[in-house]
Amino acid sequence: MAENTEGDLNSNLLHAPYHTGDPQLDTAIGQWLRWDKNPKTKEQIENLLRNGMNKELRDRLCCRMTFGTAGLRSAMGAGFCYINDLTVIQSTQGMYKYLERCFSDFKQRGFVVGYDTRGQVTSSCSSQRLAKLTAAVLLAKDVPVYLFSRYVPTPFVPYAVQKLKAVAGVMITASHNRKEDNGYKVYWETGAQITSPHDKEILKCIEECVEPWNGSWNDNLVDTSPLKRDPLQDICRRYMEDLKNICFYRELNSKTTLKFVHTSFHGVGHDYVQLAFKVFGFKPPIPVPEQKDPDPDFSTVKCPNPEEGESVLELSLRLAEKENARIVLATDPDADRLAAAELQENGCWKVFTGNELAALFGWWMFDCWKKNKSRNADVKNVYMLATTVSSKILKAIALKEGFHFEETLPGFKWIGSRIIDLLENGKEVLFAFEESIGFLCGTSVLDKDGVSAAVVVAEMASYLETMNITLKQQLVKVYEKYGYHISKTSYFLCYEPPTIKSIFERLRNFDSPKEYPKFCGTFAILHVRDITTGYDSSQPNKKSVLPVSKNSQMITFTFQNGCVATLRTSGTEPKIKYYAEMCASPDQSDTALLEEELKKLIDALIENFLQPSKNGLIWRSV
Repeated sequence: MAENTEGDLNSNLLHAPYHTGDPQLDTAIGQWLRWDKNPKTKEQIENLLRNGMNKELRDRLCCRMTFGTAGLRSAMGAGFCYINDLTVIQSTQGMYKYLERCFSDFKQRGFVVGYDTRGQVTSSCSSQRLAKLTAAVLLAKDVPVYLFSRYVPTPFVPYAVQKLKAVAGVMITASHNRKEDNGYKVYWETGAQITSPHDKEILKCIEECVEPWNGSWNDNLVDTSPLKRDPLQDICRRYMEDLKNICFYRELNSKTTLKFVHTSFHGVGHDYVQLAFKVFGFKPPIPVPEQKDPDPDFSTVKCPNPEEGESVLELSLRLAEKENARIVLATDPDADRLAAAELQENGCWKVFTGNELAALFGWWMFDCWKKNKSRNADVKNVYMLATTVSSKILKAIALKEGFHFEETLPGFKWIGSRIIDLLENGKEVLFAFEESIGFLCGTSVLDKDGVSAAVVVAEMASYLETMNITLKQQLVKVYEKYGYHISKTSYFLCYEPPTIKSIFERLRNFDSPKEYPKFCGTFAILHVRDITTGYDSSQPNKKSVLPVSKNSQMITFTFQNGCVATLRTSGTEPKIKYYAEMCASPDQSDTALLEEELKKLIDALIENFLQPSKNGLIWRSV
């Protein structure tokens, strides 16, 4: 068969020298056709070549993926900058080379591999297949591999890395991205996602190992190698046991009259959230039948991101109304993030933002700590963390209650690595979050976890119910005590990297070269921090305290009126995101006034700094 296929192609594609007029492209085409053993992706490149689609060939073959805020992430399909069998094999070969250099006991300790339920028929590409190939590369090199026998929530991989004392782990997932995407998320021996310099070093090793080794395509090893182990039962049991550390009112949970609806957004979450509810003493949450089982097409939602709010929660909200359930919990497709909604007295639903949920979690975790702490526990030993684009509400709570609050760069990888430092120094971390509905209660896992977050919200709601208080009412109490923090986060889509670069360069050279803006419309700017260049006007030496992040764009403006606004590029999608928050003191309780001020400032930010019509930015569709 292979010979006939080759014969059909103009001038025997497999062995001809390619004359596209671009030597780099000719080499890349030759490599792809020699190395790729997946008939579907190989055919995609052959068709482009046959049709003379040189620009698309160049886009697909002449660049590589780099590590963003969540590892390697791209569309599934043929090409070196896409996620597919060959690029996952190359990435794993690079991982092997780097880990062999870092750990003399690599072949004793092993490696963890997990996956979600994504897939794409046109590329014969699924998370499960990519996980098997990841395992095969390592098994062929005599590395023990803990490969989960079925799909798992993303937090199970970092949890397993820690518990099994593996040197590292990979989760094949693109979380809440569009259905076309997939990803390769890497965790270090600590159970936190990799940060610099590991990411750079792994990329270098990938570059040195691009040709598949003998055995790298042999996915039969997953069924035959004695070095392959399935950690599913053990890890699931231990994870559920550890959940008890953040359960404080089990008896009360077992008696609650509250009903909960849970949607797993066509992903991995259903079984694991059901188990977590059982551990906490609850009756099982009511699943949304159309979204309970894995579906790589995410066929009932326009996008598989529960952060998009009411528009994507439609099925769960209607089911909750029918079942007389007041709380809806939504885990994203890989169950590492959580959205929550509550039915209000007026019959409308309140969908909480990530920042609002964090205010509730912060209050709850500290309240539970206070009520359960040992006699000699010191509040000065207690920490909470958030990424710098998230609400400052935890900072306000910390100031009043006496514990520590710290900020990190965006991305849970920074939170995870900071938690490790704190734990090593004998500190206690109660809670950490990022505004994009990523929460971590306790420190059993060192990454965001939607499964534990879901059941903690349920416990919080059932506790408040005994006092006839809703989550929304409690949120108001938190704001009244610690100061209102009103925030808005949104984004524009921009598919042109040069446009994004010029928007940020204009801000760095606003009225004159190397001068940042002093006003945004009528709003006076007090300080500017630019994480891309390491500049911070609020510091005596004008240097940012947070580490420099040259590969992404991020500028934060602190305004005279107390508002903080950040513009940044997404680490996983073609977006320019904006974050703005009014931080008021407890005596400023006129929320309408604060909201009006924030709205005016955001309008000015968009008009003056992002200039969407001039730059052809696509507004987020609500």
